[in-house]
Amino acid sequence: MKVAYVDTSCLVAIAFGEKGATAIGRRLEGFDELLSSNLLEAELRASFVRENVEPDASYLDAIGWILPDRPLSREMSVVLAAGCLRGADLWHLACALYVVDRPQEMSFVTLDCGQWAVAEALGFAT
Repeated sequence: MKVAYVDTSCLVAIAFGEKGATAIGRRLEGFDELLSSNLLEAELRASFVRENVEPDASYLDAIGWILPDRPLSREMSVVLAAGCLRGADLWHLACALYVVDRPQEMSFVTLDCGQWAVAEALGFAT
């Protein structure tokens, strides 16, 4: 089963037809399961409002939600040891680590270069 964690940057690109949107859409279609933190919903809805576009919740239909039931301190420490990130990017990578025993078991799909580099350093397929 091919599983990927999807960062908000991917859905924002698709929703607004940004550069690389078609390619990222095709890539996401190649996975059996797409996962993300529910932070993705907040970030996506904020993007719609910021761009004065009617929110379209259908972009969230294919996402399985990661809802941690404990602090992600251990995962955050592992991520930060691999590289410095902003809080939201850190949270997304910590949530991805939360659901896998080994990062190699899952892809991490993002259009953010800094987040991509840390995901790769952690061993996620990027």
